[in-house]
Amino acid sequence: MPRAALTDVLAAAAHDRSGLGAFNVIQVEHAEAIVAGAEAAGRPAVLQVSENAVRYHGALAPVGSAMLAIADAAAVPVVVHLDHATDLELVVQALALGFTSVMFDGSTLPVEENLATTRGVVDRAHDRGVSVEAEIGEIGGKDGVHALGVRTRPEDAARFVEATGIDAVAVAVGSSHAMMTRTARLDLDLIAAIRTAVPVPLVLHGSSGVPDDHLREAVAAGMTKINISTHLNGIFTRAVREALAVDPSLVDPRKYLGAARTATAREVERLVRLLAG
Repeated sequence: MPRAALTDVLAAAAHDRSGLGAFNVIQVEHAEAIVAGAEAAGRPAVLQVSENAVRYHGALAPVGSAMLAIADAAAVPVVVHLDHATDLELVVQALALGFTSVMFDGSTLPVEENLATTRGVVDRAHDRGVSVEAEIGEIGGKDGVHALGVRTRPEDAARFVEATGIDAVAVAVGSSHAMMTRTARLDLDLIAAIRTAVPVPLVLHGSSGVPDDHLREAVAAGMTKINISTHLNGIFTRAVREALAVDPSLVDPRKYLGAARTATAREVERLVRLLAG
């Protein structure tokens, strides 16, 4: 099945009040597991790679090309998305490679510069039929707009969407990146208020820290794209540790990475079904 446009799958999910799972790729095994899980659930998904992961690989093309090939071979719609890109050149590379969605993260820029730069990314991406996600400015702390105490005001989100023309907006409603425990509590009333105020789907970053029942409630309140990374990395890593603990003499990476891929695929299937409602 050809790779999917983010706007298409987001529109369908928003219409159904269901959530679209967006999962980060670090190794090729992650991409294979994510698509296998989505196929098992019979639902679309987003394969996304962050600027940090690109830096780890040394370039976008190797990991990005693998993601595109895996998406194109999938039996369900799969979006290939560049996540949290602050480098405009990386955005250009993703567009040239054939990504169907990009997130430009100008949250650390002054407000007017963020607006202008994001608008430029939108114009360039839309010329190629590519969707754009973005977020409003940073408000202190390592996590910026995704620190636990930070909240997005509905009127700010509405102005940002109108000024930039983005297709999806990441908002701060109580989650935080890289949480190792699933204890975050989201502001459901705020989600509903932002959903009413803006005409595009909402994106939840830091979803690894949100427990299952609360993810369902967030989707019902108006969240659509649900980004999950750290939680899956924990599943992947535990499976590797378990495989090596069972056989300390194991040296074939296919044995322990294969086990991690299988465990991750199962969790993706579970999460995709959960978000579907």
